[in-house]
Amino acid sequence: MTLWNKPAHELHDLLVKKEISATELTQDVLARMDAVEGKVKAFLTITKEQALEQAKAVDEKIAAGENISFLAGIPGAVKDNICTKGVRTTCASKILENFVPPYDASVVTKLQKEFPVLVGKANLDEFAMGGSTENSGFYPTHNPWNTECVPGGSSGGSAAAVASGSAIFALGSDTGGSIRQPASFCGVVGMKPTYGRVSRYGLVAYASSLDQIGPITRDVTDCANVLNVIAGHDDMDSTSSFAEVPDYTKSLVQDVKGLKIGLPKEYFVDGMDQDVEKAVRNAIEQLKSLGAEIVEVSLPHTKYAISTYYLIAPAEAATNLERYDGISYGERIDGADVVELMTNTRSKLFGEEVKRRIMIGNYALSAGYYDAYYLKALKVRTLIQKDYTDAFEKVDVIAAPTAPTPAYKIGEMISDPLKMYLQDICTVPLNLAGLPGISVPCGYSQKHMPIGLQLIGKPLDEATLIRTAYTYEQSQSFHKEMAELGGAEA
Repeated sequence: MTLWNKPAHELHDLLVKKEISATELTQDVLARMDAVEGKVKAFLTITKEQALEQAKAVDEKIAAGENISFLAGIPGAVKDNICTKGVRTTCASKILENFVPPYDASVVTKLQKEFPVLVGKANLDEFAMGGSTENSGFYPTHNPWNTECVPGGSSGGSAAAVASGSAIFALGSDTGGSIRQPASFCGVVGMKPTYGRVSRYGLVAYASSLDQIGPITRDVTDCANVLNVIAGHDDMDSTSSFAEVPDYTKSLVQDVKGLKIGLPKEYFVDGMDQDVEKAVRNAIEQLKSLGAEIVEVSLPHTKYAISTYYLIAPAEAATNLERYDGISYGERIDGADVVELMTNTRSKLFGEEVKRRIMIGNYALSAGYYDAYYLKALKVRTLIQKDYTDAFEKVDVIAAPTAPTPAYKIGEMISDPLKMYLQDICTVPLNLAGLPGISVPCGYSQKHMPIGLQLIGKPLDEATLIRTAYTYEQSQSFHKEMAELGGAEA
């Protein structure tokens, strides 16, 4: 029986019925990884021995008659900017190439209590700075739907692992679209929860007021189940929400009758790929036919979101990355004195995109420009938040494209950072406003590359997003199609 192509909820049922063992499942996924990893390169560290030990422990629980949780025995991956005790955590950066954390991130601690099988750490853009996983300090990840294309980023390794069958689920992080955009590019489901809904403790910081951990899964059912595990308050994270966490699986109902879905005209931007617009509008029409009411809304400050984000995020990044000095921890390149040591270390071990964002951030925070750039960006951020607040007085959910294009060729945008940044137009406003968002597969381009529908919710209302996404998903079959690894023209 082929197992790597099944979602977690089906595999859980098979485990409970004792039709398969956790060891058989893990071996099947690891064999799939062996077959595809040379083409996809989704992982930076693979933990086969640990995975088989974890699988064996789950089999012993089942044999002893114990009830197992949803994720027990299910092979998953963790983005390599999330700390894992005793397992290398590099952030895809040469400066952390051999860093092994002495503790687990809170989300990993929560996962481990469910006894999943963790098969490895997934590749990303260095320090999560990028939208294609080409900025990894080690090697780019390839899209399983067409290995000549990017998988998106920065959680490209996580999305590609799930899409290729090398993992059944994965954790990613989303600072400006880094879960949703690769989910769209790779034809899987990706959710960015409300800021504070999931603990950031142990997530290596990029931009602390924007970062959020979330699930990448095969379908919405798996997404709800993984979110149940990782959501909730954490005393180790001062920005963690105290709000009660509902059982998200109770939102897995097919019902959008009377639901008001907002359609923001600003999200259908000039230059948007025609295939994307067509697929997203078809999805919205499908939701309408299922009983939802479509209401046009306006988010007038959306046009300022990219410039606002690319002032605030680099400013926070410049501050967070000060700690990588070649002295405290991480790799170092020696020099004649401390200043030369720091200069050598940072200039030679940070990648180009990381250095670019550090320079932008330091410029925006410098004495002569703080008010003109950073302070003004914070004020515009408030206006973007207000746009959503006003819109949500009229609607329950907002629907939009996840990305303005399908996945593009590797190398196509890497030399034009501005063009790459504009790819984030549909995703960054949510991070600026701290809102939850989910990307679900809604179609394909003419060259059969996946396209994602993005649903945006009110603060802490992931439940309505899951219900809406599930209702749409169950009326289609896009989530059932797995990538056929290839390199045809894209």
